[in-house]
Amino acid sequence: MRILLACLALLTAAAPAGAISRYNAWTISCADAKDLIRAEGAIILRFRSILNPSLPRFGRFVYHDGFCTPSEYADYSYIPTADAKSCPVRECRDIDHEDEFRLLKRFR
Repeated sequence: MRILLACLALLTAAAPAGAISRYNAWTISCADAKDLIRAEGAIILRFRSILNPSLPRFGRFVYHDGFCTPSEYADYSYIPTADAKSCPVRECRDIDHEDEFRLLKRFR
C-alpha cells in the first residue's frame, strides 16, 4: 500500500501543471480571441484601457459557466482587440442573489 501511494505521489508530481495561457489582445483579432477561448476554455487576455490607452489591463475570459466557480456565472464583457473596439467575450462574475431577474435569465 505504501508503494502504491508513493507511486501515485510521484506520478502526480510529474504530471504537467494546468497553467492558463496569456495573450495580448491588441495583437490578435476578435475572431482569434474567441477561437483561443473556445479551444482552451479559459485564458488571460491583456488589453489596453479604452479611456487611457497607455494603461494596460487584463482579465480572465472563459468559454462558458463551467469554467467559473459555483458562485459565479459567465457574462459578456467587451474588450478592444486589434481589429475591433469592443469584442464580446465572457468573463466570470459573482452571482447577485438579490437580483431575481438575473437568476431567471440564467435558466432560460
